[in-house]
Amino acid sequence: MTRRLILIRHAKSSWGDAALADHARPLNDRGRRSAPLIGRWLRERGYLPDEVLCSDAVRTRETFARLGLDVPVTYVPALYHAEASDILETLRTAHRRVVAIIGHNPGMAEFARRIVALPPDHPRFGDYPTAATLVADLDTDDWENAAFGTAGAVDFVVPRDLE
Repeated sequence: MTRRLILIRHAKSSWGDAALADHARPLNDRGRRSAPLIGRWLRERGYLPDEVLCSDAVRTRETFARLGLDVPVTYVPALYHAEASDILETLRTAHRRVVAIIGHNPGMAEFARRIVALPPDHPRFGDYPTAATLVADLDTDDWENAAFGTAGAVDFVVPRDLE
């Protein structure tokens, strides 16, 4: 059975309040516009997760809320600035067939590059900008078997593609 992974970097965040801790930074205006575009793209293409694993930072929580997806979400502190290996370990704890992960760079960019056997043909895949979203399929019956280099890229988009 194929498992589907949807990998979403948080939308653009605000640097407007220097007193805020990094973990507490919200989205800026552009981020608030971008997240719903990604949500609409996911719905229109039928890329709907059954489960979301999301960093517990304010900007990732807000990104999830603005995607407009009515699915169970688990906020995972370990996804806050996680490295690729940590993201893989988190993915291996997933339970449903289609899983979305919402997190941060540089870990998300590295994880995206490492999980796919071949990268999607998109000029922004390498730097994985804010709200970049990869859809990839893994030929496995259980997320516990997820491994780097085994996913097939299905689709990739950045908000500017949708404006």
